[in-house]
Amino acid sequence: MSEEILINITPMESRVAVVENGILQEVHVERTRKRGIVGNIYKGKVVRVLPGMQAAFIDIGLDRAAFIHASEIFLCDGSAEASISVLVHEWQNIVVQVIRDEIGSKGARLTTQLSIPSRYLVYMPRTTHVGISLKIEAEAERERLKQIVSEYIAAENIKEMGGFILRTAAEGASATEILMDIRYLRRLWDQIDAQTKTISAPSVIYEDLCLALRALRDLVSPKIKKIRIDSRETFERATQFVAELMPEIADRLEHYHGERPIFDLYGVEDEIQKALEHKVLLKSGGYLVVDQAEAMTTIDVNTGTFVGYRNLEETIFKTNLEAATSISRQLRLRNLGGIIIIDFIDMEEKEHQRQVLRTLEKQMERDHAKTNIISITELGLVQMTRKRTRESLEQVLCEPCSSCHGRGKLKTPETVCYEIFHEILREARAYQAKGYKVLASQKVVDRLMDEESSNFAELENFIKRTISFQVETIYSQEQYDVVLL
Repeated sequence: MSEEILINITPMESRVAVVENGILQEVHVERTRKRGIVGNIYKGKVVRVLPGMQAAFIDIGLDRAAFIHASEIFLCDGSAEASISVLVHEWQNIVVQVIRDEIGSKGARLTTQLSIPSRYLVYMPRTTHVGISLKIEAEAERERLKQIVSEYIAAENIKEMGGFILRTAAEGASATEILMDIRYLRRLWDQIDAQTKTISAPSVIYEDLCLALRALRDLVSPKIKKIRIDSRETFERATQFVAELMPEIADRLEHYHGERPIFDLYGVEDEIQKALEHKVLLKSGGYLVVDQAEAMTTIDVNTGTFVGYRNLEETIFKTNLEAATSISRQLRLRNLGGIIIIDFIDMEEKEHQRQVLRTLEKQMERDHAKTNIISITELGLVQMTRKRTRESLEQVLCEPCSSCHGRGKLKTPETVCYEIFHEILREARAYQAKGYKVLASQKVVDRLMDEESSNFAELENFIKRTISFQVETIYSQEQYDVVLL
């Protein structure tokens, strides 16, 4: 299985694509004017404490105050106190880290449990815990890695050393490579810690890497055979970053200067457009319907034109198996997070249900985000969660429709005509006027003068006023005005 990372840099935005066997699996977009702030550390000021919500709002220098829950405020001994009123008070200075970007109407989410990632480790200066990624399954390897870190901590004998989590990338890494990472993280923390004591609030203390370098740190695995970068400047920065932190991948870096845009190599641009669509076609003829809402995302599986070869149960089973693989890709590609409900086609056989669920779990193991899949419910639904830290692809690239205001539906011309009917009746009862002029879109005016002409003739007789119509080309289908003459 061959994977590549394509990095496209322009003055306006940076984009990273992960391609597996020629098929796009993930895409990350960061706008220059709206960089993500997950991982950034700030010295903030408490502006409001909400005991009823066990939370507080913190001014960290953004347009909107950020949010922290009591469970994310850790005391010196590593425990979390229950009452927010005991933990913080208004106008108090506090050092926090962003764990979720501003998404929609919600402000950034914060924690005081600081963590700084590197290639193989995550350093947590305010805990003494040493943990290992669950994706490293071999017990001997887990023990080896834990021993390397524990021996370093014991040898250094530094008070308040902090804790570490060994990332999945640490599997197979040498002791020298891990110790280099530890020393790098300790030097970085010393700089951050010194700043926290002198800087005033609200201010940023530490900013995470730009998207291109984050991709090198977080997305590169042994499966990645090539990393192509189309910007000379970014390529040079990446070369320096790799030399310092991850020299073993230096030979995989490549400066792309081909005539074709880098995202055209594997049809990435077309795949991004498809990832914004409501419907996802399956090779068999079935399809998925993806609905992203604020509270949750729902995915519906349908057989479509797939009629199968043997019987209905087998057709449904094959469709659901294909859908499970496609869903795991769509979650990564669209960066969907939070609560996700999957409505597979109902299966009678328990073994089929088990295999579909196992396929989904197996495919989700490749996901960098933390996921939790719950078994199929009595209604045949699969409930799962996927950690949401940044905006989804749709939220980055799109905005709510100005015509339907995000509903995804428009009122029919017939409905708008009847609303105009009711509006004229209200106006006639409230004001004296010689007549009324209706300003509306072409479709609505056409209907008023055709299918609804007899109704409006009756209305004119009833209110004893004339009604005229005027097309406004800039009006959406739902827009109209009733003008008194």
